[in-house]
Amino acid sequence: MKKIIGVFLLSLLFFSCSENGFNNNNPYIPNINFSATLNLAFYQNLTYPGTTIYYYGAELNGTKGIFIININGNTYNAFDAACPNQSSSTCTNRLTLDGIYLKCSCGNEQYNLYTGQSNLQYPLKQYRVQANGNYLTVYN
Repeated sequence: MKKIIGVFLLSLLFFSCSENGFNNNNPYIPNINFSATLNLAFYQNLTYPGTTIYYYGAELNGTKGIFIININGNTYNAFDAACPNQSSSTCTNRLTLDGIYLKCSCGNEQYNLYTGQSNLQYPLKQYRVQANGNYLTVYN
């Protein structure tokens, strides 16, 4: 019995390991490797829980930019600004901020800014965020 429980717990641990809990695969948004470091001294609004910024820098070449939200003061999410359920040839506009949602101007789809989820096939394309003192690094 102990052996069965041990195998179960080991398999549960194995299958629960993931890349920060999100999947970046989306046929409409290309996988572009980048790393953007933001100094929070220049983005002071982002130091407050619930605040969001739109960022587009040269290192994000090939994307429509990113939205970064401060979830609770210590945790951040970053999402691609491209509409995740429409190809760039049919939807050339980027997502826009509307309260706690990001909206696609091409089809009025909306996505929760805290989770990236919607009721559509693809959620927002999420990027990793690492906080280190007064700096945030967003990367893919």
